[in-house]
Amino acid sequence: METVKVLSKGQVTLPVRIRKATGVKEGDRLFVEHTQDGIILRKGKTIFDYAGTLPDIGMSIEQIRETATTMAVSD
Repeated sequence: METVKVLSKGQVTLPVRIRKATGVKEGDRLFVEHTQDGIILRKGKTIFDYAGTLPDIGMSIEQIRETATTMAVSD
């Protein structure tokens, strides 16, 4: 178990060992859950986590993401 310090804006730095073991990289989203026992952080999934498992629709992941973003903005 390791300790981290909470900074003035509520930020914490995950130790390198934890980031490597969990595959957390810069830009990843983490889900924060409050429980009776404390706080749980879970790595969020993105479309890139599903690369190679989705059916081929003739678009790259980048194109799918751009299309989804454009559609979300226009709604």
